[in-house]
Formats: sequence, structure tokens, C-alpha cells
Amino acid sequence: MKLLVVILNYRVTDLTIECLKSIVPEIPRVSGVKVAVCENGTGGDAEQRLREAIAVNGWGPWVELTAISPNRGFTGGNNVIIRKAMESPDRPEYFLLLNADTLIRPGAFEFLVRFMDSHPQVGIAGSRIESPDGSPHGSPFRFPGIATELDRGLRLGIVSKLLPRWAITLPKTRDACQADWVGGTSMIIRREVIEAIGPLDEGLYTYFDDIDYCLNAKRAGWPTWFVPESKVMHLEGASTGITAKNQKRPDYWFQARRRFFLKNHGALYAALADAVFLIGFALWRLRRRIQRMPDTDPPHMLMDSLRNSVFMTGFRVREVENPALRGLARPPKSIAP
Repeated sequence: MKLLVVILNYRVTDLTIECLKSIVPEIPRVSGVKVAVCENGTGGDAEQRLREAIAVNGWGPWVELTAISPNRGFTGGNNVIIRKAMESPDRPEYFLLLNADTLIRPGAFEFLVRFMDSHPQVGIAGSRIESPDGSPHGSPFRFPGIATELDRGLRLGIVSKLLPRWAITLPKTRDACQADWVGGTSMIIRREVIEAIGPLDEGLYTYFDDIDYCLNAKRAGWPTWFVPESKVMHLEGASTGITAKNQKRPDYWFQARRRFFLKNHGALYAALADAVFLIGFALWRLRRRIQRMPDTDPPHMLMDSLRNSVFMTGFRVREVENPALRGLARPPKSIAP
């Protein structure tokens, strides 16, 4: 198999079916492409509706549906498919993690596969992610760090100008370029990368998983690139429910951020990252009030950030709590820092 496209469905069954419809014209463009859909614990009639859509539209030869319960987040759901494919006799050369709330622009798969074929040293590549109006958002990015957390908190234009080399978002480009990481909205991974570093970190549950994976790939000698010729339209936040910047962040977002910094950079670095963000964000909140600027921040962002910081929760590397497992007996796991 050349390419396995992995799509998770969680509470977006209609969008998943529309995504599959957008893939139909792309199947003949890449020889040896299959799609694996994971019904990730939605429940109700979601599995039945997906099976009916596959049967009615004749997608069976290239779409396989796997249903799991309960929901395992982005990492756990993708890993179910990845592990199964890695154990099959026809292992894919590439895996493409694709959000269900996307529509594929013409040639998106072909451009990614062609790029990876011609750049065998590259381990991961990402598409240009577009809003419905065609404007770009997200990808490519630099890794988050202490400087980026200060900039994220302060929101002071002069700081961003003084520290452009540490800004999270790289300048938009029409040419392929190397990046620190690309979003998991549409991210192709070479099989050898998975063989080298394993599947996604399920301890992250849903957020920071793409950053973490690209970082671990880079440390293993596999760089990440951005391929803007591959275009994917994204209806952001449809699965998670976070559709606006000023919407309250769930606890698992903060937990994933904390795990990312502790796991990859250690206790001191994580403490500094928390400290500079909290100080910077508190100053920003004060400046916003003094200057009477509109409040566009997520509700309770400062207190939620403090409550989930290492200063309040400690320095153990904990797994992110899966909301679907609340009330079920599951011993907590941790990694020694």
C-alpha cells in the first residue's frame, strides 16, 4: 500500500461523510491509496450511518471502517488504525492523518506523496490548511518555548517584532519549506518514522500531539516540511467544539500543554514557560483593562492557566485525563521527570 489516510469520526458524522465525498476524485490520482475511518466512540447511530454511506456510495473497495468505544481522543483513535496497519502484511509506505472536518482540494494527496517520494530524508509533511474562504490559517510552525510563551502572554506588538525568530507561526510562503512542526489536520508520516519513534503519545489525548510527534521525529533525524501545493479546507474545531479563540479551553488542553513541556524539556523549563506566560498574560489583562480594549480572551484563561500550571499540579509527567473515562476505574500513569 502506498498511502493510508486515517480519519477519526467523533460527533461529526455528516462532516466525515462529506470529507469522504471530497476524497473520491483523489483516489485515482495516487496508486495504492486506502482510507481507514475510525468511529471514535460517538455512539448512537454514527457507526450505522457511516457503514450505510460507504455501502450506498460504493466506497467499500477503498474505505474500511473501525468502530471503538469509548472515545480515545485524537492520539488513541489514530493509534488504533496505525498499529493495525503496521501489523498487516501490506504495510503503508505513508500514513496521512486527516481531520474529519476537512474537504480535500484537488491534488492534495498527490502533492504530498510526490514530495515525500522525491525527498526521502523528510519524515513528516503538512498541507496548507485553508479556511472556507481560501485564506490560510495555521501551519507551518516553530516549536513552542519560553520566548514564545512570553510573547503569547504579553501580546505586545513590539515583543513580537523584537523576537520574530521565536514566533510560533512561520511566515506564509507559496514554496515548500522546512518547519519545526505542522498541524495534525493534514499530516503525512513516513512509515520509517513510526518504526523509529512509535505511534502518537496517547498520554496527550488530543492536543499538542502533532507538536510532540514532530519534535520526537526531529530528534530521531527526521525533519518536517510544509507543502503548500497540497491544500485542505478545514472547518476548525468541529470535533472538539473549540471553534473560536475566545472560547473557554477545556482542562485537557492545559494538561496536554503541561505534559508536552515536562516530558520534552524537564521541570525547570516547564516552570519557566509557565511563569513567563502567567506574568505576561496578567500584564496583558491589566493593559487591556486600562486601555479599554475589547475582551477577546477565553473565559477564565488566567486562572485556568494558573490552576493547571506546574506550580499548582507538580512536576510529574501525567497522562491527560480522558473525559470519556471519568467514573471508570483506571489507575493514573506517570513518567518520571
